[in-house]
Amino acid sequence: MNSEEAPKSSSNREKFVSLAEKRTAKALQAISVIGNLSNKSNYSYTDEDIRKIKKALIGQVNETIAKFSIRNGKSASFSLK
Repeated sequence: MNSEEAPKSSSNREKFVSLAEKRTAKALQAISVIGNLSNKSNYSYTDEDIRKIKKALIGQVNETIAKFSIRNGKSASFSLK
């Protein structure tokens, strides 16, 4: 590793941390606002509506987490064996 690689790596890390913090905070706020829809005195919804919202949110979270688990084009595997 030469002296030119260290600053770039550090810069990439700083950029990652900054963007990750901002984007995660924004995602958490968006999810919180969805939670405000649970007020039955203001909104009408069915169990099916909630199931669809839950499925969409969990699916996207799982897809995003999986992107961090991919190594060399292969997804991480899991086994209890």
